[in-house]
Amino acid sequence: MAIELSKDVRKEAIASIERYFREHMDEPIGNIAAGGLLGFFLEEIGPAVYNQAVADVQERLQARVAELDLEVHEDAFTYWRKFERQAKPRR
Repeated sequence: MAIELSKDVRKEAIASIERYFREHMDEPIGNIAAGGLLGFFLEEIGPAVYNQAVADVQERLQARVAELDLEVHEDAFTYWRKFERQAKPRR
């Protein structure tokens, strides 16, 4: 599955790459080169990040599903218990 960014997100990501190069590298990077670098990272490294995110979500969901039984559990056959608690001994 290819990782696609919306036009606005892609534009911001390219601007961020350009800024990073301006502030941290010896040479600035142009808009086209920054777009190419972004494309490379999305294709090469993006799937690893995506897969880890999916695994993290699965782990969290499985933990929540395991807790679901405790949260929504209802005891069965409780009708007579309420009468047993109210019953007074007969003399």
